[in-house]
Amino acid sequence: MRKVLGQLVGFIVMMCLWTHTPNDCSAAGVTVITHGYSSDANGWVTAMGEAIVNYESFPGTNFTTYKIALTTDGNNNYYYQTLSTNGVSPLVSDSAEIIVELDWSQMAGGVSAPYDISTYDVAAAAAWVLLQTNSVPDLGGHALVEFPVHLIGHSRGGSLMNEISRLLGTNGVWVDHLTTLDPHPLNNDGNFDLFYPTDASASNTYANVLFRDNYWQDFPGGFFDFNGEPVSGGFNRHLVDLSEGYNNTTSIAPMHSNVHLWYHGTINWYTPTTYDDNGDTATIDATMRTNWWVPSEDYGIVAGFYYSRIGGGDRLSTNHPVGPGYPAISDGFNQWWDFGAGVAHNRSALSSNSGQWPNIIKLDVVGPNVVTAGELVSTKFFYQAAGTSSNIVCEIHLDAGFNPYGGKSVIIRKFPLINSSSNSVFIANSSISTSNATPGTYAVYTKISNGTHTRYLYAPELVQVLPAQQPPILDLMALNETRFGIGINAAVGQTIVLQSSTDLQSWMPIATNTLATGRWVYTNNPPVNQTRQFYRAILRL
Repeated sequence: MRKVLGQLVGFIVMMCLWTHTPNDCSAAGVTVITHGYSSDANGWVTAMGEAIVNYESFPGTNFTTYKIALTTDGNNNYYYQTLSTNGVSPLVSDSAEIIVELDWSQMAGGVSAPYDISTYDVAAAAAWVLLQTNSVPDLGGHALVEFPVHLIGHSRGGSLMNEISRLLGTNGVWVDHLTTLDPHPLNNDGNFDLFYPTDASASNTYANVLFRDNYWQDFPGGFFDFNGEPVSGGFNRHLVDLSEGYNNTTSIAPMHSNVHLWYHGTINWYTPTTYDDNGDTATIDATMRTNWWVPSEDYGIVAGFYYSRIGGGDRLSTNHPVGPGYPAISDGFNQWWDFGAGVAHNRSALSSNSGQWPNIIKLDVVGPNVVTAGELVSTKFFYQAAGTSSNIVCEIHLDAGFNPYGGKSVIIRKFPLINSSSNSVFIANSSISTSNATPGTYAVYTKISNGTHTRYLYAPELVQVLPAQQPPILDLMALNETRFGIGINAAVGQTIVLQSSTDLQSWMPIATNTLATGRWVYTNNPPVNQTRQFYRAILRL
């Protein structure tokens, strides 16, 4: 071994930081989709739900889908039935994403509906179901509104969803996202609909809605081709060229149906995209991909669902997709308070707010989100807790998964919050320590509770915790007469690149390893025709 060791003139230990930013997160939410007049949740609603869970940035590998059917006996008594139709229990889902297909076809009007009930009344029943802790047995005592909510409604369903958002607000619940597709409230949009009840308005946006977008058309068609309307407080996208699609089917209102087909095309990017809608075949072909979306919308990829929490688009963007003089995306962001889009009167006040539910409205990781173990991660969040409770508590968790019910999170910080009242939104800045976090990538979420009700919200940014920056230490060990081992001692989880050189100028990597234990032994043969060899270990982060 003297010959071998004599060639090892020296060791150099060097640290080098190679970093990357982890991908964003959009886990743990509830998306509620509903139909309008003379429709149900078995056609396009189901197809849209299936498309969402296959969306390019959908978190995790599984999900949960429920169909909730609302019915009445015609005597002001309302009933609901919850049916699991796809996916796994939300308690074990790795995304905690829940899709709700809301079916109120018995009350929505049309030849197959025995009742035609105002959306005021249907919304009261639907909001009640969303608020109850036993509406979905799989949730084990949790209410659907514990997660951020995205409401999507077409035609009369737009009226229904807007009224649901209002009723949730009167209970203190914030709605993350409200999407209306060609909203057409009966007798409450300037049109006179003979023999029909008066629906809730869809044209305003309430103060508890964080983001609102509205996609509408006013095709000068026949008597049965309903038109939608623009709304106040939303990003309004006027659709002016919706030929084909449902046009070649038996749909009673093809242009009206093409609005939800347009939105479907922003979720499913395939061309052609086809699904069955209760016997009607809806298709988006290559021509429609070109004509239905303006160039900045990239054939539907940067439009519609892109601005959902799952899509991750910038809702604060001042971009005008259709061009100067047309609405900007940020027009739909809540400006009743300043969440980053400025302050303007673009929301309608709630008639009341009991404050039964506390809310984390918006949460972000600010500053670096790639840190070394022991360093602080800074967060900023907006909250509203409007009730009388003085026992408002906030927890910040690092989650190795993407489900607050999944048991993979650790409380990093727990602290009380001040009651905000219903007229204010408060901002809180909090730094969380990563001292007890093992190296890895984490989601960050907040849990806010008033002792009775709880809500959760994940930050869109992930946090990567790197091993402590401890320089690796090298040593030699004899293996036999011709071979030796280089021992590298470093922290578990560190990635080490072992390099060699003959002149201390040019270095060549010879091996890379992420340490599962605190020591790695690399076996090496002596260099051929070399009188000396140098080795160094580089720490890659």
